Amino acid sequence: MPEVTIRYFAAARAAAGESTATARASSVKELVGAVSADRPELARVLGICSFMVDGERVDLDTHLHEGALIDALPPFAGG
Repeated sequence: MPEVTIRYFAAARAAAGESTATARASSVKELVGAVSADRPELARVLGICSFMVDGERVDLDTHLHEGALIDALPPFAGG
């Protein structure tokens, strides 16, 4: 399984208590499960996030490659 880095933003960062993490996962869905195991608030926030892999928007079934950079982007409002 590839080792990847996930970056958390806004509410995801608050729920994770950190700005980045590394994990081994072969898909975005697997990564979400790995980083949120035993962390229900993080799991809740990641459940409403959009994800980008190396700067491109992806879905949960997207396969990951070694060294991929995944951004977890919760919904946000602004003006």
